[in-house]
Amino acid sequence: MGDVKIGVLAIQGDFREHKQMLESLGVEAPEVRLPKHLEGLSGLIVPGGESTTIGMLAREYGLESAVRERVQEGSLAVWGTCAGAIWIAKDIPQYPQQPRLGLMDISVQRNAYGRQVDSFEEDLEVKGLDRPFHAFFIRAPVILEVGQGVEVLSKHGDEIILARQNHLLAGTFHPELTRDARIHQLFTQMARG
Repeated sequence: MGDVKIGVLAIQGDFREHKQMLESLGVEAPEVRLPKHLEGLSGLIVPGGESTTIGMLAREYGLESAVRERVQEGSLAVWGTCAGAIWIAKDIPQYPQQPRLGLMDISVQRNAYGRQVDSFEEDLEVKGLDRPFHAFFIRAPVILEVGQGVEVLSKHGDEIILARQNHLLAGTFHPELTRDARIHQLFTQMARG
């Protein structure tokens, strides 16, 4: 898998675990903090963390516009997990002013399941995977609605928790906290085009 480089947004949140997961697949995974770090990348993972902080720092460091440009020209796949899913969403009804990339045609509710103490784990059916994926939900958002052209890949009950639109992927759980690299593999395929 050494033919593809996937960066991990490393300004806030649990980026180290994503980096380790990619490296376990043989994927080079540089940390991204500035627009120049996007050079040579096919993909970018935006980790969980605090979505407002990620949005503010990404804007301040010039990453928001740099990432948006690369996604719009089709040269960068982006996967947002938990807070990252909020950052890539077009619509955050509770916080319409929150800084974000805003490219994926989804509407997201922050902290949909409540506080840290309301965190849980669940085995999920994911489209394209041969067996359930054990997922961790920590102060997780949910995807309230998806637009046309957005494919739902997984649900928890009636709630959408993993969706894809072209070369954008949004998940509300933390796949980097497992030993299961299948969703990272899926994203690596996306990044490869």
